[in-house]
Amino acid sequence: MSEANSDKKPEKKYDKDSIKNVVVVAMSLCFVCAIIVSTAAVQLKPQRIANKELDRNKNILIAAGLYAKGVTSDSQIDKLFEQFTIKVVDLQEKKLLSDAEVAAAGIDIKRYDQRKAAKDPSLSIDLEKSRDIASISRRARYSVAYLLEQNGTVDRIVLPVHGYGLWSTLYGFIALEGDANTVAGITFYEQQETAGLGGEVDNPKWKGLWAGKEIYADGKVVFEVIKGSVDPASAKAIHQVDGLSGASITSRGVQNLITFWLGDDGFGPVLKQLQG
Repeated sequence: MSEANSDKKPEKKYDKDSIKNVVVVAMSLCFVCAIIVSTAAVQLKPQRIANKELDRNKNILIAAGLYAKGVTSDSQIDKLFEQFTIKVVDLQEKKLLSDAEVAAAGIDIKRYDQRKAAKDPSLSIDLEKSRDIASISRRARYSVAYLLEQNGTVDRIVLPVHGYGLWSTLYGFIALEGDANTVAGITFYEQQETAGLGGEVDNPKWKGLWAGKEIYADGKVVFEVIKGSVDPASAKAIHQVDGLSGASITSRGVQNLITFWLGDDGFGPVLKQLQG
């Protein structure tokens, strides 16, 4: 073998499975995927917001008894919802705000997110355990109320409510008649309770038991979700609905959230003003 050939170093083979190449490929893939996801999120944001508003409006109509499943189309929801006047409630000052007060508070009435506000210390309060019967920890200062007026008088009042059940926080709307006392309907649009048990909070048959029930007596919340079935002959029947079979904790959670949100720490004082 010649001296020139003996000094020649062997060529290194390209190792496509090396750690370096694997890391480069993985990072490149992540980068490309991140761009695709971010672009899709930005482009779809207006549609997501529109869908969220449509779902909110639909549930408000359901609670108010203005939505018929299989009859009311999505295209009709916004038109029906336009009948409502959206008012901002100052839960701290216990009053409905005027348009000027809403503007001064910097609230976009159509975009206001009460759940997000409840996490902001500047827009919410930390509830003492003795007051936090709905187990929500914090309560936003401002909420909204949806008023449906007919011939100059309030016909329906729809209020957002939430509270803890067995496994999750239940979010829904309760609708009252114009007397601010008689239940027109209720719906829960978000919950993760046990299917077939606590999950029956959104069963139309159970929700149908609420219509015509009364929340207050002598100015106090006396409404109950009782264990078992309501005795129609009882004087308390007008203030009671059947509990959910096999879901006593969820039933108690529903009663607690109604007691809280329609009580003095919730919409109670404003409802009294509307009654007057």
